[in-house]
Amino acid sequence: MTEMLTLDAFEEASAKVQEVTQKTGLIESPHFSAQTGNKVFFKPENMQRTGAYKVRGAYYKISTLTDEERERGLITASAGNHAQGVAFAASRYGAKATIVMPTTTPLIKVERTQHYGGTAVLHGDVYDEACEYAMQLAEENGYTFIHPFNDPAVATGQGTIAMEIVKELPLVDYILVPIGGGGLATGVSTLAKLLNPHIKVIGVEPANAACMKASLEAGHVVKLPSANTIADGTAVLEPGDKIFPYIQQNLDDIITVEDDELISAFLDMVENHKMIVENSGLLTVAALKHLSFTGKKVVSILSGGNMDVITMSSVIQHGLIQRDRVFTVSTLLPDRPGELVRVAQTIASMNGNVIRLDHNQFVNTNRNEGVELRVTIEAYGTDHKNQIVAALEAAGFRPKLIQAHL
Repeated sequence: MTEMLTLDAFEEASAKVQEVTQKTGLIESPHFSAQTGNKVFFKPENMQRTGAYKVRGAYYKISTLTDEERERGLITASAGNHAQGVAFAASRYGAKATIVMPTTTPLIKVERTQHYGGTAVLHGDVYDEACEYAMQLAEENGYTFIHPFNDPAVATGQGTIAMEIVKELPLVDYILVPIGGGGLATGVSTLAKLLNPHIKVIGVEPANAACMKASLEAGHVVKLPSANTIADGTAVLEPGDKIFPYIQQNLDDIITVEDDELISAFLDMVENHKMIVENSGLLTVAALKHLSFTGKKVVSILSGGNMDVITMSSVIQHGLIQRDRVFTVSTLLPDRPGELVRVAQTIASMNGNVIRLDHNQFVNTNRNEGVELRVTIEAYGTDHKNQIVAALEAAGFRPKLIQAHL
């Protein structure tokens, strides 16, 4: 095993990927440092060429192929970021690339893959189904298959991130790395241990797609029955068996996070760092709140930033509702002039901002019994929301909190 991912191979890969990558220097985070009691840095691979770290492994892998292997055409399966990496890297070598992507892949990732010269084929609901189909096409057409994670050469390319982290922050204590199939975690943890055995590497998975955690607990590769998470880039049913031994040897721990935590992390990154990070890349941000130690130098790898605008809008809306910065109340009003104005004045007196009104005169057959008013309100947070609700109650209304919607 140790003959494959060697320090020499990582050094070769680090030099090679510099031909296509751009520098993603560490960004210190005062906000998350204060929250966690650690000194937190981000490795912003969301700012990388093609929008994710995947270009590293794809380019290095393709560089190791023979001319004949490249001329046959390349094929891979990916939820998006590896797809773009392969398409971009293949174009640099003048090779044709076919990318099989799950039908659930965000549109921006499909379009970017085609922009870089790849031919996108949509198949299956999750990565694993897309991968099976890609392997079938490879056999039928003689294509050279580029696995997104279950390949030591690909993992070596991904691991170049650790080389850059250690060069910039030699005394790093912990590195947090997202896990889907395990390629990034394999490369980063293996190289980190080669450079400094004292560095701890923690993998982070979505709670509803934690195939690596299940595999480590079982002592062998495990296939999950489903992978239901908004972190589409890490929605993998089964980790790579070729790289699993490296994970067993070099990964120190795994943290799992819920999807709701990713929504909160997205808002934190937008508001505090003015950065767009896709849900899979947010895994290591959400994991910061789960750390059991303080006083350490921690690097969170932001693996990618390829999020489409519709998904972004949905995450923001859910995040605002989750944090009580947007909420909806329902109340019954007498059907007479001035009542709606009185509600609006009460909310305004508490510095609440009305962003939506739904006035239903037909909630009762007898309108004298009352009409329903639903008000969606913008607030500063939970305390402010409670103050607004209390003011409505004091004014004689009977507000009832209901599911907010924008």
